[in-house]
Amino acid sequence: MSDPLIRACDHYVVLEPGKPERLLSSDDTLTWLTDQLDNMSVLPSDLREFGSSSAAAERLLDTACDLELAPGFNLQWFAVRLEPGT
Repeated sequence: MSDPLIRACDHYVVLEPGKPERLLSSDDTLTWLTDQLDNMSVLPSDLREFGSSSAAAERLLDTACDLELAPGFNLQWFAVRLEPGT
């Protein structure tokens, strides 16, 4: 089970090889992950049981921080908490 503190985070840093890091809201991160899964010809075996790429993306967001699209090509995302400016 995932740490409930991660669920309290509203933003993620998203890393893709060859691209600058991006800061996305949790909703945008979920959309980004869903799009990545939609573009895969075959889902990883542990994600096939979820029935839809959006459900699989939610599972990934709750339990993982990387996804291998091809050998040596990994996507990563990390929950971050933004502190309000003073």
